[in-house]
Amino acid sequence: MIPDHLTRRGFLQAGAAAGGGLMLSLSLPFANGEAEAAGADGFAPNAFIRIADDGQIVLTMPYVEMGQGSYTAIPMLIAEELEVDLKQVRLEHAPPDEKLYGNPSLGGVQATGGSNAIRGAWKPLRQAGATARTMLVSAAAKRWNVDPASCRAQSGEVLHAPTGRSIKYGELAADAARTPVPESVALKRPEDFRLIGTPAKRLDAPAKVDGTAVYGIDVRPPGVKIATLAQSPVFGGRLRSVDDTAAKAVKGVRQIVRLDDAVAVVADHMGAAKKGLAALNIEWDDGPHAKLNSEEIVAELEKATLNSGPVAQHIGNSDEAMASVVTKVETTYQVPFLAHATMEPMNCTVHVRTDGCEVWVGSQVVARAQAAAAKTAGLPLDKVVVHNHLIGGGFGRRLEIDGVIRAVQIAQHVDGPVKVVWTREEDIQHDMYRPYFFDRISAGLDEKGMPVAWNHRFAGSSIIARWLPPVFKNGLDPDTTNGAINLVYALPNMHVEYLRVEPPGIPTAFWRSVGPSHNVFVTESFIDELAAAARQDPVAYRRALLDKSPRAKAVLELAAEKASWGQPLPKGIGRGVSVQFAFATYMAQVAEVEVSKDGTVRVRRVVCAVDCGTVVNPDTVQAQIQSAIIFGITAALYGEITLKDGRVEQTNFDTYQVLRMNEAPAIEVHIAQSSEPPGGMGEPGTSAIVPAVTNAIFAATGKRLRKLPIDTTALRQPA
Repeated sequence: MIPDHLTRRGFLQAGAAAGGGLMLSLSLPFANGEAEAAGADGFAPNAFIRIADDGQIVLTMPYVEMGQGSYTAIPMLIAEELEVDLKQVRLEHAPPDEKLYGNPSLGGVQATGGSNAIRGAWKPLRQAGATARTMLVSAAAKRWNVDPASCRAQSGEVLHAPTGRSIKYGELAADAARTPVPESVALKRPEDFRLIGTPAKRLDAPAKVDGTAVYGIDVRPPGVKIATLAQSPVFGGRLRSVDDTAAKAVKGVRQIVRLDDAVAVVADHMGAAKKGLAALNIEWDDGPHAKLNSEEIVAELEKATLNSGPVAQHIGNSDEAMASVVTKVETTYQVPFLAHATMEPMNCTVHVRTDGCEVWVGSQVVARAQAAAAKTAGLPLDKVVVHNHLIGGGFGRRLEIDGVIRAVQIAQHVDGPVKVVWTREEDIQHDMYRPYFFDRISAGLDEKGMPVAWNHRFAGSSIIARWLPPVFKNGLDPDTTNGAINLVYALPNMHVEYLRVEPPGIPTAFWRSVGPSHNVFVTESFIDELAAAARQDPVAYRRALLDKSPRAKAVLELAAEKASWGQPLPKGIGRGVSVQFAFATYMAQVAEVEVSKDGTVRVRRVVCAVDCGTVVNPDTVQAQIQSAIIFGITAALYGEITLKDGRVEQTNFDTYQVLRMNEAPAIEVHIAQSSEPPGGMGEPGTSAIVPAVTNAIFAATGKRLRKLPIDTTALRQPA
């Protein structure tokens, strides 16, 4: 969200660009105090809008595009206020620089994540566009010696209606750069929006269709070699020995690189590298986690929840209220480790020289990638150049820099550039996983069946504690508790505790919809349990608890209406519902699920109602919800990473399955009209769909599922 204290001068400075153009620098809401001061002193700003003398608008983009549509929606903000066509805005990747592009909502890290790109850019980019427009109009009025109020901007030029004169922005850029920055400018009223709120075709789609789009895996610097690798199959293990005789005999293999815990084969192409890797005879020292199994991790988490932990939220007095309830409901929930399995395999291309290092990668944290490469190569930061590229799926995985470190380690042994590509097996078995969580939850109901006490305690890893230590305070972090606290429901007495328990040797990381991916499953499944205990309809039960949250109530009613909630369904088919507030977006989903006699689960239809505030591009909203729902259903039905003897058991899409095209449900998206600031859209759909599916299974079968992924054997009917 945009800090209220930001003034116009706090985020906008203007100056003359090289060549006489107009340059506007933005101290966006992800700028830290030092960067704002630098911008005010006339140093390089956080992000630039440049208007060239040919009228071309260039936006240096501080976010990365990984399929979420921000490279279309964010330019729409500028084009709207600047009164130019969307096709006139050209994008450049922002260079790595946390002083200029650090995001305070992410602790000053230059990062794209948390569904905050549109949220962060909403006000300052519109303000920058409006200021540029005002300065261009002033420059034209001065040239014509007329009142600026008699002029208006339209389609990249300034018009003077009384005389019919017009002049293009490019011709005015040099004059506008010398125009004083106005103290205040009026942003367009929503009713005057020309672009915002209308469907816009993705600006990056043509290049992705014709193959000219460049992802990290596409780069081919001159002389590049291809490497693939094997890492210790047990986290924390080491390389004991390797016989590379057979590998060296493979045509196209150039060299074998040995590291402490990995071995890489460098070759002319990926086929030779993979064949060479398969020919290696490797012995590993498995290290301290050689006997680790999933059951031990779960047992540790379950045991931890028997003890009290740091309090995440406390309202009223749950213990006192629980003493006098009519009905008490208590149970446990579990969610598994999950891999990211991004469609673009993990990759990084590096050229290490004695005087510098060059990196080609698709990263959500480009400045961290630069710092990691510099540290690993033993070079000053200014000697490392990072080229950031389009990302073929991030889902949180590319918020990590372990792949960059590994690629630099390999490149240090190679003369010339080397592209390191992880096989799907290496990627899945050496991912950084969504944490496993174990939850204990209980509630007390009054004589009308409504909740008067709510207790929730859960244990699992804290990613924030590692990724952003300053934000982990008093044993809590805002990600791990997101979706477990500040619920949309009116709960008079509520107590939530979280215990940080790190699994031995298993690295954890952000996964699409992060904290809510776990917490919304638990809370929305449990609300459904309370409705069942009270013998009330799940939608009606929720509606009765939402009087103080009208936006949540509205999306619930919209989803229920569009899904024909309450209409009869054939035997074996049920509807389930979920409601959430996450990433500043209100969402309700109704899933229609069929359960066959053998326990097979098919999600037939999903109806989603969303209030994400002001919609910039409705096509993006719909696409993100569809994508997130598919991602969430995949996790609900199939997603699970398990360990046996210290090794991840899943290897590829045969054992870590993804929802197939023929399994995809019909998805309907209904967008509620709202004038509130935009909410996030990349992730909410993933967390909302999972409990909707499991609640639908209960409606169809009467069986409550409290552990993911869905156990179809438990749903089989007796022969």
